[in-house]
Amino acid sequence: MNTKIKSELKAILVKTGITMLDEGLTVGTWGNFSVRDPETGLIYITPSGMDYREISGDDIVVLDSKLSIVDGTRVPSIENAMHVAIYNERSDVNAVIHTHPLYSSVLGVNGMDLPGVSEDFVQIVGDRMICSEYALPGTQQLAQNAVEALGKNNGVLLPNHGTIVVGPNMSMALTICQVVEKSAHVYIMSLSIGTPNLIDPEDIIAMQDYAQNKYGQR
Repeated sequence: MNTKIKSELKAILVKTGITMLDEGLTVGTWGNFSVRDPETGLIYITPSGMDYREISGDDIVVLDSKLSIVDGTRVPSIENAMHVAIYNERSDVNAVIHTHPLYSSVLGVNGMDLPGVSEDFVQIVGDRMICSEYALPGTQQLAQNAVEALGKNNGVLLPNHGTIVVGPNMSMALTICQVVEKSAHVYIMSLSIGTPNLIDPEDIIAMQDYAQNKYGQR
């Protein structure tokens, strides 16, 4: 085995798949997850079309930044190009979650962005999540569209498809995924009874600064 390969990173992806199913953030074998090793730059990604409750560390595929397989015998996720494109564009990202949750997928079907409706959302996701241009799954065009719509934010909606969130590590990416789906639910419900009150851009900047520099134990 390649000595650069880390079993603990494979274990993170195995655990993530179960967590996503248990929390209703994906169904069946859909969605895909990856982490990048900041020490080597290698990208660990889930295999294509396998049950998350049956995947083991041996099923995880490891890629380099040019999409070459350096470890693993499985076929990597069909969206491997999208994951690698995001890592190549964003040096601050070391975890990517692509999934098909209910409420944020509803917004994508309508081609709607998810604006800043809650404090936790604007603090860790961004001022809004843009709905990207449509492209077929697994294509280079989808990868390009996702990267462009993601920009510097930590989430993007894929029309008629699903959601992508990114983070500095998988723990944070999971938190962002949960906040995005909660915020999408809140936004849809608020639209059903009135006009949502969005957070002022100046307040968004202040809250992002607070979250990055003051929140938590430091």
